[in-house]
Amino acid sequence: MTNKERFESAKEIYASYGVDVETALQTCMEAPVSLHCWQGDDVIGFDHDGPLTGGIQTTGDYPGKAKNPEQLMQDMDKALSLMPGKKKLNLHACYGIFEPGEFVDRDKIEPKHFKKWVDFAKERNMGIDFNPTFFSHPRVKDGLTLSSPDEETRRFWINHGKACIRISQYFAEETGVPCVMNIWTGDGYKDIPADRMGPRMRYKESIEEILAEPFDSDKVKPCVESKVFGIGLESYTVGSNDFYTAYASKRDMMITLDTGHFHPTESVADKVSSMLLFVPELMLHVSRPIRWDSDHVTIMDDPTLDLFSEIVRAGALNRVHYGLDYFDGTLNRIGAYVIGSRAAQKCMLRALLEPTDTLRRYELNDQKFQRLGLLEECKNLPWNAVYDMFCLKNNVPVGESYIASVEQYEKEVTSKR
Repeated sequence: MTNKERFESAKEIYASYGVDVETALQTCMEAPVSLHCWQGDDVIGFDHDGPLTGGIQTTGDYPGKAKNPEQLMQDMDKALSLMPGKKKLNLHACYGIFEPGEFVDRDKIEPKHFKKWVDFAKERNMGIDFNPTFFSHPRVKDGLTLSSPDEETRRFWINHGKACIRISQYFAEETGVPCVMNIWTGDGYKDIPADRMGPRMRYKESIEEILAEPFDSDKVKPCVESKVFGIGLESYTVGSNDFYTAYASKRDMMITLDTGHFHPTESVADKVSSMLLFVPELMLHVSRPIRWDSDHVTIMDDPTLDLFSEIVRAGALNRVHYGLDYFDGTLNRIGAYVIGSRAAQKCMLRALLEPTDTLRRYELNDQKFQRLGLLEECKNLPWNAVYDMFCLKNNVPVGESYIASVEQYEKEVTSKR
């Protein structure tokens, strides 16, 4: 049976459950996945030569890592050619591109340092999301940035955040797509602090000063991201989930849920409906926390399936943005891009193909057996035939055939670096 025949058969089967496959495909097509630049070079960036510090860590040394902007863009291009659907570019501030011999510290970066990224995105019809980089820098003092008791340190990082607001506005104006600007820091202590309130008071004031920088709220969407702990910062995290949930709710602003920033037994999917009652939008950073924030490559596992199912069931597609956030240096990095992107899109498509109206009717009628039975049978429905058509419609490889393309690129390009 050909892919088209399998698809037509799947359409008929789903129609018998009251699901419009073509509508699901179109909706999935219009939901952009934000592709993170930092998978391509293990979160190093271009503004420093030092190690990765500040509570995060990358493992592995697979050969062929991108070492400059040209190589990273080339690798991302290859990955994009193997991913169906709509994409955005997700940048960290440490990926500014400078002229030879030029050095601009993070508190003084400007839109011009990201012009090549804007050109890259516009040529590929992508919007850009952005992240200030509050790590891997000598001005991270005693594990603190925005919450530091040292005024000079805190001022440096506030100015960095303000610069990122201006750059985010530039991205949105140039691409015509709103820019989600995500604020995350690893601020915290390795051992038990005597004062938990003081750092959080300073942290709150610093973020408020950053967000006082003028911007068009239709173009720039600031959001805040919590953290459970960082490497070397295990006892206390200033920007905890409680802190940011309260802060975002009070300010009526977007919050970021990183699937790696919660205990592996904790359901991030369950947070979606709770959060959306009190904040306007959500940003999701999708990774795989095997042992708490280990940032393994996203796969089509139960937590990710549950997450996208909840977005669809909550009717929240227009209020949720999602991007990938993992960094694995133990395997082919372009392959990791492709696996994660396709896995997230499969989860989105499967959620869109669920007979949600029927399941809700069962639930409202207290038909618990019928609800559970249908949920189980949905696992056997031919969603994969629909996903294969999604790939065909986007002119990207179907099934595992992308693996050979990644291997060929490694042979011809990355193995020679």
